[in-house]
Amino acid sequence: MQAIQIQETGGPEVLRLAELPIPHPGPGQVLLRVEATGVNFVEIYFRRGVYKAALPFTPGSEAAGTVEELGPGVSGFAAGDLVASAGVLGSYAEYALVPAAQLVKVPAGLGPEKAAAAVLQGMTAHYLAYSTFPLKAGDTALVHAGAGGVGLLLTQMAAKIGARVFTTVSSPAKAELSREAGAAEVILYTEQDFETEVKRLTNGKGVDVVYDSVGKTTFDKSLNCLRPRGLLALFGQASGAVPPFDLAQLNSKGSLYITRPSLWHYIATRSEFEWRAGDVLNWAARGELKLRTEHTYPLAEAAQAQIDMESRKTTGKILLVP
Repeated sequence: MQAIQIQETGGPEVLRLAELPIPHPGPGQVLLRVEATGVNFVEIYFRRGVYKAALPFTPGSEAAGTVEELGPGVSGFAAGDLVASAGVLGSYAEYALVPAAQLVKVPAGLGPEKAAAAVLQGMTAHYLAYSTFPLKAGDTALVHAGAGGVGLLLTQMAAKIGARVFTTVSSPAKAELSREAGAAEVILYTEQDFETEVKRLTNGKGVDVVYDSVGKTTFDKSLNCLRPRGLLALFGQASGAVPPFDLAQLNSKGSLYITRPSLWHYIATRSEFEWRAGDVLNWAARGELKLRTEHTYPLAEAAQAQIDMESRKTTGKILLVP
């Protein structure tokens, strides 16, 4: 089978197409014939070596496709089922081994590309909106990278709950996408200072929560956008890691809270995984969650897909199709 393999960590050039044997599922595993793979920043962190994996390895954290073979002890699935997975390395390939515990069936009406576009980023948006800071009607939230994959989904979920959502984006075209997703206010950070705008829009009060996937370049001002006892959910570092930080600033800025969450801790049990994946995939199947999947690349162009993601040339979800 064809797969992307990383022999050493580094830039996009380390993503190389290789011929590997089709693996066989062991106990509790399913062999998945991959039909669509989501591209996410977490794979860039693995590629760079920020997140550690034993070399060599095949990257990839989410996929949708057809069950090809069941390993010993697997029940609840059958060959031919359309399924989606998240949280398992190895989906930049034509076939992948996935623990059955990290698979869900895709509901009728949702194809593999839409399923792959929804599951990981959708569950990320779900845990942020429903668990990390459980939004309620009337809350105010700032979402950075509002036209990105998570940003568009998180904005839709927050608006559905009844929160007032502010987003930051880099261009007028992305601003329009963010408004379509339900953003009440969109801040063009290339032309406006987002801290100044948030304070203006909240009459100096600040927002209840900031959802920040950018990291280094937004961190300080994100804190300044919060109301007293507000929460910063720092769930990514697209611009780089946040430098060392004096926790006393949380006191002086209003007894603030900060967390650095990860999806894996929010889907640690089968029941929680089923809850989040079930909500996301069923909302997408019913059209209640709009998915953007206009950026699709062949598997061999995985490096270009990551380059385009890092340079913010894309909106919504990026997919690889074997």
